[in-house]
Amino acid sequence: MLIIDTHAHIYAPDEKRYPPIDKPLRPPGGKGSLEDLQRESRANGVKAVCAIQTSTFYRFDNRYICDSARTHPDWIAGVCTLDPDDPHSPGLLQQFVRDHRIRGMRSIPAKNGQLSHAGVRALWKTGLEEGIVINLLIDRNKAPEAEILLNEFPGLRVVLDHCLNLKAGPEFEAILADVVRLSRHKNLHAKLTFLPTGSTSGYPCADMHAACLKIIDAFGPERCVWGSDFPCELWTPKVAYAEHLKIFTEALPLKDSARAQVLGETARRLWFPALVP
Repeated sequence: MLIIDTHAHIYAPDEKRYPPIDKPLRPPGGKGSLEDLQRESRANGVKAVCAIQTSTFYRFDNRYICDSARTHPDWIAGVCTLDPDDPHSPGLLQQFVRDHRIRGMRSIPAKNGQLSHAGVRALWKTGLEEGIVINLLIDRNKAPEAEILLNEFPGLRVVLDHCLNLKAGPEFEAILADVVRLSRHKNLHAKLTFLPTGSTSGYPCADMHAACLKIIDAFGPERCVWGSDFPCELWTPKVAYAEHLKIFTEALPLKDSARAQVLGETARRLWFPALVP
């Protein structure tokens, strides 16, 4: 079965060449390089990976993502993050796609907190023109604005990162309802990375299974993807990489056809169309 990891963050060991921001969020033990990711993914039968710009370490400095994507196009799809308040960002996105083989952009609200913002729209327009995927990182309070943009850009492929950060707690049912409501937008895909981050326990994160299955049912497995949250030592300390994958290969009661879509086929269509299954 084809397995593609759609959510990994990478950290360069060479901090002189790729300097971090002040007070960066560091993975424990220094793990998190591209080489670490390659070893981890290959050990678990993962054929390709989406490397997501590590904003908590580099903010809008995308050099490590760009260099990694350009030098490893066979197994890395780079996803950059750009400042919607910077008028140069659309031009940078065009350059990243052209010169560094960037295949996606993570979209965030503008500095004033608005997602329905001219700067965000300019980046989405460029993303549509360049044929890349937009990864949307928002909480549920931005869901109404997300709907506005999804209606304005029906031809743009968009992935909802972490499903509005769904997690156990008093807002659980409300967040889940908003994610399901967003599924009516056929250009939107669900990234099912929230099980270990939202669960109150470790593997197999059973308290999140029903919600995950409900989201898969709402979107359809052909619009759902799995991602590891690498490096798991930082982002999912209760659940290791292999365990996170095992939730989807074994623990969740999915049909084989649905499992194949979630674990690889949907991601292949979005980021790796030339990849041979």
